[in-house]
Amino acid sequence: MSAPRILMVLTSHDEMGDTGHKTGFWIEEFAAPYYTFLDAGCEIVLATPAGGAAPIDPNSEGEDAQTDATHRFYGDDEAKARIADTTRLADVRAEDFDTVFYPGGHGPLWDLTDNQASIALLEDFLRQQKPIASVCHAPTAFLNVRDEQGEYVIKGKKVAGFTNEEEAAVGLTEVVPHLLEDELKRRGADYQKVDAFAAFAVEDGLVITGQNPASSEAVAEKLLAALNA
Repeated sequence: MSAPRILMVLTSHDEMGDTGHKTGFWIEEFAAPYYTFLDAGCEIVLATPAGGAAPIDPNSEGEDAQTDATHRFYGDDEAKARIADTTRLADVRAEDFDTVFYPGGHGPLWDLTDNQASIALLEDFLRQQKPIASVCHAPTAFLNVRDEQGEYVIKGKKVAGFTNEEEAAVGLTEVVPHLLEDELKRRGADYQKVDAFAAFAVEDGLVITGQNPASSEAVAEKLLAALNA
């Protein structure tokens, strides 16, 4: 069997609302899954809405946010070069991959919630019976994905994502374009959560999601298990 091909979709958005602060993707939520996939022998392609460089959230580079995976990334010139030159999302096709993983960070709230290329891609993955996964804020990319009957795919599904409590804890409740927990519930998801900032990942059918940065490796491992099932 050939190595699984995994598409990782990152944000292109780097402005934290009108605060003047920067955002992007959370480095740990990329690094932990990336190396989980790489070490399992997977082929990985990185894509963003705009193509080119994917912005790293500077807050995710603070000392308290570092893990073994992030330290490995900082020493990995190949991985850094790939982050600096991603494929444009509109140019990738679901049939070329076995699955897709969306790392979080606040950026996706702005450019992946209503992104038509992303929505169409996710609908294609599901139509082809391929699993889709996301963590932290990135389940926002699943909000407006519909099934062939026109229903939200997350309706009635167990789904996790960054909680209202966690958003309040980082002081961004009034800054973000929407609260992910509220929006997931609004679309009928069976929203699941554990204590703030504790690791939690949930799988329901083809949809795999995680609550926060601590959950990223668990989501990646569930995704690999689904591919190998």
